[in-house]
Amino acid sequence: MSENNKPVRIGIVVGEASGDILGAGLIEALQKRLPGIQFEGIAGPRMLALGAKTLFPMERLSVMGFVEPLKRLPELLKIRRTLREHFTENPPDLFIGIDSPDFNLSLEESLKAEGICTVHYVSPSVWAWRRGRIKKIARAIDHMLTLLPFEAAFYRENQVPVTFVGHPLADEIPLQVNNVAARKELGFEADDRVIALLPGSRGGEVRLLGPLFLQAARWCYQRHPDLKFVLPAANEQRLAELKEQLESFPELPVTVLEGDSHKALSVSNSVLIASGTATLETMLLKKPMVVAYKLGKISYAIVSRMLHTTWVSLPNLLAQRELVPEILQSDATPENLGAALMRYFEDPLLGDQLEREFDDLHQQLRRNASERAADAICTLLK
Repeated sequence: MSENNKPVRIGIVVGEASGDILGAGLIEALQKRLPGIQFEGIAGPRMLALGAKTLFPMERLSVMGFVEPLKRLPELLKIRRTLREHFTENPPDLFIGIDSPDFNLSLEESLKAEGICTVHYVSPSVWAWRRGRIKKIARAIDHMLTLLPFEAAFYRENQVPVTFVGHPLADEIPLQVNNVAARKELGFEADDRVIALLPGSRGGEVRLLGPLFLQAARWCYQRHPDLKFVLPAANEQRLAELKEQLESFPELPVTVLEGDSHKALSVSNSVLIASGTATLETMLLKKPMVVAYKLGKISYAIVSRMLHTTWVSLPNLLAQRELVPEILQSDATPENLGAALMRYFEDPLLGDQLEREFDDLHQQLRRNASERAADAICTLLK
């Protein structure tokens, strides 16, 4: 309860399933500290189950790419305008935007200008590209909550108040994982040599990287016919696309899964993976990996000019040195990817060293993120 005996009231907006998970963890942690606390804005199913109230379905904000947001722009602007008017007329004690920076930062900037304390949870990749956005972020928020330590360092350098809370996935995944049951469930023997193939979750990634990853798998299999492969698809649509691609590789022993990337990673000895957030889960499961990525020529020319980092994969960014190979653009050939993967089998000490490095990084990120985020918010409320 607040000092005037009214319940603390928090405005909160999430736009996708990952934000709903973060929001639910934060709500639970705040409810323990502040009985009667209220949450309203845009919430997902996990947050709704904890008593949050939503003014719009979360799915209305779940847009990706370039074309879909443009098609939906009038609706998105109307939602943001309605939220701005709602919170301006009924000011909450504090507002939290979780991820979805294109939507939330503009809303936060408007609310902060009205004197409402604003917090953003999950930093956009401003440290990596389009660094000029830091000026808007500084105008929009009173405090940033970051999942990764190097993000917090960037905000401190730019005089933006920040708290590094750790990563919820590092809290969720145990430091040591028993993979025996997962192997048995998928029909793999304890001594099978298994490579997981994760070409990404977006349609464009699967179209560009799916055939390349399967060609790399064939390169490995031709040299080591005892190898087996596991290929998780992000959803039903990606599953259909990957199965169609597999028709050109009938000789490959590939176990295909819908979803279940966690299980696919768990049973693997090594991983060929698209650069992205899945590299973090792979690191936390202590799996040696080869990171690859390709963009269209024009997209790569644009992005490479805007990029301010030496590395693109989270393990290397966290370590600030090359722990795992990153094979990008024209270098990403089946031969190069296959050779990099086979190094882990040819030199077991390499995998052992990586496991120790990954364990150190896991412990750095294992900070009980929801509790730390709640502590930072309670400090702001005081």
